[in-house]
Amino acid sequence: MWSEWSEPEPGLAPEHPRTVRDEPVLLTVDGHTFRVGQRADQPGTYDFDWLTGPHDYGFTLGGPAVPMSRREMEDAIRGFLAEIDPATGYLRE
Repeated sequence: MWSEWSEPEPGLAPEHPRTVRDEPVLLTVDGHTFRVGQRADQPGTYDFDWLTGPHDYGFTLGGPAVPMSRREMEDAIRGFLAEIDPATGYLRE
């Protein structure tokens, strides 16, 4: 079970929105690891840093100040990865 006081582990994300906002979490989706954090000054805005990607790259999602669930974060990551050109590691043109 994930504890609010433990270090994030790959593949695990808390469902508690306060934890996401206060401490970034690590998610491993389809073999790719992302650090996900909610901006404290912009509730509902999440930064996804692609830690295992070939470049210093990632994406940001913003919306209503409603916390994202783990499944929503994973779906967002899968959508992002689907747009990446495997030959370049960047978004397809």
